[in-house]
Amino acid sequence: MTTILIVDDQALQRMGFSMLMEQHPDITVIGEAGVGAEAVRLTAELRPDVVLMDVRMPGMDGIEATRRIMDLGGRSRVLVLTTFDLDEYAYEALRAGASGFLLKDALPEELVAGVRAVAAGDAVISPGLTRKLIDTFSDRLPGHSPQQQQRLAHLSDREREVLTAIATGWTNGEIAERLHLAESTVKSHITRILPKIGARDRVQAVIFAYDTGLVRPA
Repeated sequence: MTTILIVDDQALQRMGFSMLMEQHPDITVIGEAGVGAEAVRLTAELRPDVVLMDVRMPGMDGIEATRRIMDLGGRSRVLVLTTFDLDEYAYEALRAGASGFLLKDALPEELVAGVRAVAAGDAVISPGLTRKLIDTFSDRLPGHSPQQQQRLAHLSDREREVLTAIATGWTNGEIAERLHLAESTVKSHITRILPKIGARDRVQAVIFAYDTGLVRPA
């Protein structure tokens, strides 16, 4: 069972999302919030699997709420809703730790599939689109920290190669073909890479690769 917290400053919008999710027996809406601060408080209290987060809200917006939810260190993952795919809000939300984003006008089945994917530990945005976002807003890259460089140093040469390929936007199949590896071997490398660099999913791995200079914006 996947538990979900819905965050949107529009009550009708929250109700619509809630009705949609409750149609599926494997998803339970355990809370709703209308502002960012309430979202952080309810996440700490209820510990939902997924927080469906509107990024544009008055007061504490969804970006800051996402950042604070990640700071809680719990299991909750954030899936943000935005208006445009190459939007600064989407970029900032990913940098804050969101596991992906969907457009607010996404089809109902896409929203449900996105919630399920994030709950399963997957990212709901392709590495290729992540790269486009970073290229668009590359002037905001903060630069690497000593801790990030230490994590990068823990990777083997092959793991660096695979991480570079992920950040380039290659799928597992493309990485396997171009690096002459079995796809199962690629998956094993990724499974080892993510905890080494402190990334929760492939999207955060792409951001890490850019932050450390392993990959440069186009």
